[in-house]
Amino acid sequence: MTQTAHGVEFNQQLSATPKSAEERAAILANPGFGNYFTDHTAVVDYSVNEQGEGGWHTARVEAYGPISLDPSAAVLHYGQEIFEGLKAYRHADGSIWTFRPEANAARLNKSARRLALPELPEEYFLGAIRELVQADKEWVPAGEGEALYLRPFMIATEAFLGVRAAREVSFRVIASPAGNYFGGELKPVSIWISREYARAGRGGTGAAKCGGNYAASLIAQQEAEANGCKQVLFLDHFNDDAVEELGGMNVFFVMKDGSLVTPALSGTILEGVTRMSVMQVAKDMGREVTERKITLDEWRDGVASGEITEVFACGTAAVITPIGVLKDTTEFIGSADAAAGETTMAIREQLLGIQTGTAPDTHGWLTRLA
Repeated sequence: MTQTAHGVEFNQQLSATPKSAEERAAILANPGFGNYFTDHTAVVDYSVNEQGEGGWHTARVEAYGPISLDPSAAVLHYGQEIFEGLKAYRHADGSIWTFRPEANAARLNKSARRLALPELPEEYFLGAIRELVQADKEWVPAGEGEALYLRPFMIATEAFLGVRAAREVSFRVIASPAGNYFGGELKPVSIWISREYARAGRGGTGAAKCGGNYAASLIAQQEAEANGCKQVLFLDHFNDDAVEELGGMNVFFVMKDGSLVTPALSGTILEGVTRMSVMQVAKDMGREVTERKITLDEWRDGVASGEITEVFACGTAAVITPIGVLKDTTEFIGSADAAAGETTMAIREQLLGIQTGTAPDTHGWLTRLA
């Protein structure tokens, strides 16, 4: 069966062995994050012909399962890989919506340019998401704080060991039912300062959403977890220890005058979709938002003086999470007993309200999927 989404035809090759309603219900009762996956995946292939012309083709929805790759596939040797993350939310009337997918499509292409991968037309990106969610709509949970996490990704599949951009690529979307990213009740988290490791460097891939950036962050994340912290903070050690971002989230500071400050994009920080949405929501509330350099010294001194009243992190998976303590073996900034700040929670409530349909979508951010 073939269906058309956003002007692109997707061939439907549905699974012959989907999860039963009982199996699915058991998973949705406690999905966690990234632990379970739906019955299908959306796929679009790319190849270059003998005349050197490249194009996307063979759009389809097929059963979720292992990917067959040649051992010499370029992604396995040279790391040509990028990905995105967004969510599908079930609204009170049972309809299913996603949040700002066009921004994710644009960022995917920005990452593709940096990693020498082919850009994907927006209609393929949106069509793949829509077709996958429609095939697996029963997997979208309805509990408070729950959603269907969508992971679009692009990998270089060409079997070739020469060091050049691959001429065969696969774009795919998988989906995973998700609960609270940090688990349980929302409360401020502890963050570890990475003194030794950097997530990205000048001229590198920090502004792209690629697996290598996250691989580089894992050793620091292990260090954080060994010291009782949920996430790690990366600094620019060659720029006065300027705050960059967490292992997978952007950072915001609430000042005593009610304004917000977030580190300016510098080529080493990922431009989060949630980040730019937080900025707009805060402005809608009448708050001033500034993007600028903010250092570890300013964080320390600002908390001590009361100039900084709240700090929070944001990203697709966790949405908004308050930060209680920033620490390492020599630093302890903040309070482990701190409650989530009023401004943090007000912005979080408003943003979640838009995503879940309980607050007006005045910016046209929502796209209906099913």
